[in-house]
Amino acid sequence: MSATENIKKWAEDGTELGVINWNELPDINLYMDQVIGLLSEKLSFFAEDEDKLLTKSMINNYVKSGLISHPEKKKYTKEQLAQLIVISMLKQVLSIPDLQLLLEGVSDTRGFYEIFERTQTEAMNDVSAQLRFAVENGDNMKLMALKLAAEANAKRAAAEKILKELNK
Repeated sequence: MSATENIKKWAEDGTELGVINWNELPDINLYMDQVIGLLSEKLSFFAEDEDKLLTKSMINNYVKSGLISHPEKKKYTKEQLAQLIVISMLKQVLSIPDLQLLLEGVSDTRGFYEIFERTQTEAMNDVSAQLRFAVENGDNMKLMALKLAAEANAKRAAAEKILKELNK
């Protein structure tokens, strides 16, 4: 497959995959290895290198920093899985302190996660549509990558500013 065909396929897959739905998260508590296996599988689309998506050390650090609560008898709940998904996906964009600000005071994990899921799916659909359109029109893919990176940088800066202002 050519580079443009691979890009188009990725964009098409992105429209179909999305983020794992709340109802797809297991209702039973999972051990650390089960959490890593499940989330590595479900989020592999969003990471080039699956091994770095989520590790035991990362999860332990998230617990120590208070991003997620301590597991109950070494098992993680559905709510903690949802938090780990949000953290895993947004850590590429926001720092750990900014993630703490974002997650601080969230009492309705399911409601927050469903908003995240919907927002992430909409964003992925928008990007997928842009990529498919660009490929079909023979646009320069390096310029498309530049455009997407510049947009991501501007949106990251805006998110950081909002969180810092709200924390004052």
